[in-house]
Amino acid sequence: MTTRHAIASAAVPEASGPYSAAIASQGFAFLSGQGPYDAEGALAGEDIASQTRQTLQNLEAVAQASGATLREAVRVCVYLTDMENFTAMNAVFAEFFDHPYPARTTVQTGLPKPEMLVEIDAIVALSDPA
Repeated sequence: MTTRHAIASAAVPEASGPYSAAIASQGFAFLSGQGPYDAEGALAGEDIASQTRQTLQNLEAVAQASGATLREAVRVCVYLTDMENFTAMNAVFAEFFDHPYPARTTVQTGLPKPEMLVEIDAIVALSDPA
């Protein structure tokens, strides 16, 4: 029987819909997409570097609430509104991950709020499944 547990973190904005910040199951935590807003809902800035940093800090907070860190990420997906921001996003991304880097996909897409330049989700391995 598969068990799954919801993960939450007060360090990130509350979910804006019927989803959890993360679900732990089968030795992994599946982290929902995070955006560039602090816990109070303030936008981190208008540039991609500031927004990527806040987004990854939010993702790190959810990973920590699951008992892991982004260093245990095995899969990451980055959603950008403009691929012209890829290089600047990638520079900040490198600050949060170590070799061997997680598998990653980066796509250009529309995001729910026009001021959002980036959203990122991840799957992290749990050393002690929740």
